[in-house]
Amino acid sequence: MRTTSILLALFTAAMTSLPPAAAAQPAGHPDSSGWKNLFAPDLSDAVFPAGVWTVTDGVLTASKDEGIWTKAQYKNCVIDLEFKNDVDTNSGVFVYCSNMEKFALNSIEIQIADDFSPKRAKAPGTWRCAAFMGHKGPAAGALHKPGVWNRMTITCKGPILRVVLNDQAVNEIDLSKCTSAKKNPDGSDIPPWLWPGLPWSELPTCGHVGLQGKHHGAAVYFRNLKIKPE
Repeated sequence: MRTTSILLALFTAAMTSLPPAAAAQPAGHPDSSGWKNLFAPDLSDAVFPAGVWTVTDGVLTASKDEGIWTKAQYKNCVIDLEFKNDVDTNSGVFVYCSNMEKFALNSIEIQIADDFSPKRAKAPGTWRCAAFMGHKGPAAGALHKPGVWNRMTITCKGPILRVVLNDQAVNEIDLSKCTSAKKNPDGSDIPPWLWPGLPWSELPTCGHVGLQGKHHGAAVYFRNLKIKPE
């Protein structure tokens, strides 16, 4: 009995010392210094409304809630970028966009948001920074407060998408499992304003890459935007 008790105690201690399943795991960002710029410095290879997006000292930002898109389309790729939130920022990175006019229903959004904002304190996990918008929230928070630069790496390999935020692996999704337009694989609801769209499992895994602009008056800033097609 004494031996059994000792073994049980050791097993319990080992299990309780393991990191929680929902915790972000240490990861690294790639050396993207030699990668292709997502946009040319003069934005000549980008699609956006005239006068909305500007670059100053290498920092890209928008004056309105209008997106900016790559003219090129990408399939398997890795996107590496830095972003800085304003108070109440609500932005995002879009991948696999097949229709820039109706992008919300025809792309995958990786959310960028000021999770520290009181306005967003009660937002669902699927609306938080590094979430796959409306579908899967991040495993844990790794976001810096407004005014501090963050780094995000998004890996797109067919239906598998992964997100690293500030050196933490925080989210991963398999689009092939997202077979409903109204319900996520875990049974949670997809936001109603996305219901007219196809299930993510049916969206093309190739398309334009885009960024959301100044939403509800809160700015967002980007720099060091890189992409590596694979």
